[in-house]
Amino acid sequence: MDSSLDQQSSAGAPPPASPAAPSAPKVPVKPAGKPPAVVIESTPDPPVNKIRRRIVWASVVGFLTTCFLMFIRFFLPRAIFEPSSTFKIGFPGDYALGVDTKYQQMYRIWVDKTSDRLFVVYARCTHLGCTPDWKPSENKFKCPCHGSGYDSEAINFEGPAPRPMDRAHVELDAEGQIVVDVSKLYKWPKGEKNEFNDPGAYIPL
Repeated sequence: MDSSLDQQSSAGAPPPASPAAPSAPKVPVKPAGKPPAVVIESTPDPPVNKIRRRIVWASVVGFLTTCFLMFIRFFLPRAIFEPSSTFKIGFPGDYALGVDTKYQQMYRIWVDKTSDRLFVVYARCTHLGCTPDWKPSENKFKCPCHGSGYDSEAINFEGPAPRPMDRAHVELDAEGQIVVDVSKLYKWPKGEKNEFNDPGAYIPL
């Protein structure tokens, strides 16, 4: 009877507990931090953008420079600078007989030398003020505007010119050079006194 009780008690009793398995070591958990920074490389501007930027800056600089120059110009005198009306043209021996046009562009004159005198013709047509051309093949001055013609001494003979071309004042300085003054002109109006023979209208040779 005791044996049956022992069997019952052994049958109903829970199985003996198995020994506990060793626990795995704990790994320390790192606190969550900021993600590592990502390096982004910037792409260079295309050539078109660089050109546009340069054009914009050049425009700005040009505009500011223009404004600055206008500001400076405001304080400068509004004077008209003209060449002097009195100048030297060399010695009488520097010229051959006939018409010399070397000073036409610079001073608007012709140097005319004859056998007995040297005079300076002011290159302005007496019709409307154009500058005639010297035609050496025809030995005459011809106005391109309205066809007025003058002989080698600037005396009118054809076209609408009412009188000969004027002559500038000439004299010799202490060195013997020819001094011309175009502010003083000698004229020969039609039907009036001829000033071409007045002192200063020519240099006797």
